[in-house]
Amino acid sequence: MRRLAALVLLVALSGCGLRPLYGGGSSGTVARSLADVEVAPIGGRAGWLVRNALVDRLGSPAGQAHAYRLDVKLDDDITGFGIRADDAVTRERRTLRARYQLVDAAKGTVLVDATAGSDVGIDVVSSEYATVAAEQTALEHLAEAIADQIVTRVAVYAAHSGGKK
Repeated sequence: MRRLAALVLLVALSGCGLRPLYGGGSSGTVARSLADVEVAPIGGRAGWLVRNALVDRLGSPAGQAHAYRLDVKLDDDITGFGIRADDAVTRERRTLRARYQLVDAAKGTVLVDATAGSDVGIDVVSSEYATVAAEQTALEHLAEAIADQIVTRVAVYAAHSGGKK
């Protein structure tokens, strides 16, 4: 009886229309589309970190013409919100938000216009060096999270468009 239930479940799942995003591996439509995205320069330290993370994930070779360009604008903010009686901040929240556009390089049309964001809490300790190090580590983690969100959204677009511009 359990085998019959498992067989029915497998048949039902095969007809639901779900398919792997990266079907076909590195030669699949999505992987080829991602490799055809050039990441425009992004200003600042956060921009450098996000751009490097995007280039690593997209796998686009340098020095070739790309069909798509990814434009990203960042908003990096640190806000103190844990306040002691002596007005010293004990906790900070670092927030990194990105507005990004996937642009058809030949036509200049915007194909995807979306936002991504993440935040992290930071303990403020008595050592200023430790607090600055924690803020920088938080920025590195946020850059990775933002890059993951952007690549996922672009990959979904590529899957739905079939790699066509």
